[in-house]
Amino acid sequence: MKKLFAALAAVAALSAQAAEELNVAATAVPHAEILEFLKPALAEQGVDLKVKVFTDYVQPNIQVAEKRLDANFFQHQPYLDEFNKGKGTELVSVTGVHIEPFGAYSSQHKSLDDLPNGATVVIPNDATNGGRALLLLDKAGVIGLKEGAGITATPKDIAENPKRIKIRELEAATLPRVLTQVDLALINTNYALEAKLNPTEDALVIEGSDSPYVNILVAREDNKDSDAMQKLAKALHSDEVKQFINEKYQGAVVPVE
Repeated sequence: MKKLFAALAAVAALSAQAAEELNVAATAVPHAEILEFLKPALAEQGVDLKVKVFTDYVQPNIQVAEKRLDANFFQHQPYLDEFNKGKGTELVSVTGVHIEPFGAYSSQHKSLDDLPNGATVVIPNDATNGGRALLLLDKAGVIGLKEGAGITATPKDIAENPKRIKIRELEAATLPRVLTQVDLALINTNYALEAKLNPTEDALVIEGSDSPYVNILVAREDNKDSDAMQKLAKALHSDEVKQFINEKYQGAVVPVE
């Protein structure tokens, strides 16, 4: 019997050694939660998924580019494009996973119509998410942007500002913390969820499900096609993951097909 247990232990040890380790950076909600859900399924396929949680949008890309981590899961393609351009990196999308409709929140006002003249509005200070926030305000009629202003719009592109709102740009992760100090905050859904905000119920205005800002799994050219990476990409599109996302986030996070 002892020999049998020893043999089984040896097989288990060999299996563990054979497992390919995959180190992935993610923001806590929902990205790390989705990856943690996937761990058991990937382990059965010989992939030892390690999830490292970050609170910012810079280090996850830097550490993948420097080969300290294998991949990351937190951003959309427009942000990645701007990051690559600005930092000289060559990170690539492996697959699109879900959409997090972007929303505007207030602890002081019940609708955008209630915003007073001179209201203080905070938006993310990175180029793509700041532009995304301004586009949402434009679509909601709070401001009017110059013709042709797109994803990289800045406050300088505001052509119409009937309520003379004051735009402040802050790091995305800090926006929920200043919500009680401002009239309106435009917050990325991952940070809204961390702050216990329900985007589908608490946002005064929110992007539709047709949002083009699909959150993506990102890697390098030299490892994007690796066996372990492709197993992760396939698992992120499984019916089990789609069900997990739909049940846990109730429309605040929408899986892509």
